[in-house]
Amino acid sequence: MPAQTRLFLCLKDNFGVLLHDPESGATAAIDAPEAAPIEAALKATGWRLSDILVTHHHADHTGGIAELKQRHRCRVVAPHGEAARIPLVDATVRENDEVQVGSLRGRVLETPGHTAGHISYVFPADKLAFVGDTLFSIGCGRVIEGTPEMMWQSLLKLRALPDDTRPRIYQGQCRLRQNGRTRQCRAARARDRGRETSRREGADHPVDHGRGKGGKPVSARGRSGGGEIGRACGQPGVEGVRGNPRAQEQILTRTRSNRIANSCPCPPLRAGRTRRRSH
Repeated sequence: MPAQTRLFLCLKDNFGVLLHDPESGATAAIDAPEAAPIEAALKATGWRLSDILVTHHHADHTGGIAELKQRHRCRVVAPHGEAARIPLVDATVRENDEVQVGSLRGRVLETPGHTAGHISYVFPADKLAFVGDTLFSIGCGRVIEGTPEMMWQSLLKLRALPDDTRPRIYQGQCRLRQNGRTRQCRAARARDRGRETSRREGADHPVDHGRGKGGKPVSARGRSGGGEIGRACGQPGVEGVRGNPRAQEQILTRTRSNRIANSCPCPPLRAGRTRRRSH
């Protein structure tokens, strides 16, 4: 049976996600920003929490772990390199390790940059990828503990996911409105030949903050050859800045104030179906 997901808001602009295996009844929370919205989603679906899959150690992704674990006695899986900074970890994982949620099988990709030990979870058979704060709509996460080169390689790794899986990308946060207003993003969209696609993607915003509603995952690759990985690593951009840390720094960390418009100057590439970005 195919995996089921539920996307909802946590904190101010974080996404919470539940991944459910109908066959076994197992359910994983991808990160745990806070307990209450996760409990509400579990109640609404009737699912039981069996696992928490953590992408990185930041408090806005781990703040609900202790309360959830105490109530549900769930397993906490975390990146090996950050386990010491994450509460109540039961298992640690590294690159290419397998992760199971009931009968669902995923694998770990190490995607450092935002933090030094950040990881993503990919479930190929279900065409799902949970990327935390590595990739957002209209860009990537801030480079805080890593380097621009590390983030660049992480984005390329996500871009390299096989075309036949075309994963739905679940991001950890959404700051589309702030990033979408940047001069670089406006200029990129104006140059984009697929303006109708851009408008459709903008209208299909993954979350309505004004109404407090969660929406849909972003896509890695859009119909027109665009998509979030494309916007983060536009075709000319990838080759043009390879091996040039200064150019990467300019693209990946245009501002350090959560208004990164990473990749906005680059035309889109391709990678699953899309929407927009944050953090």
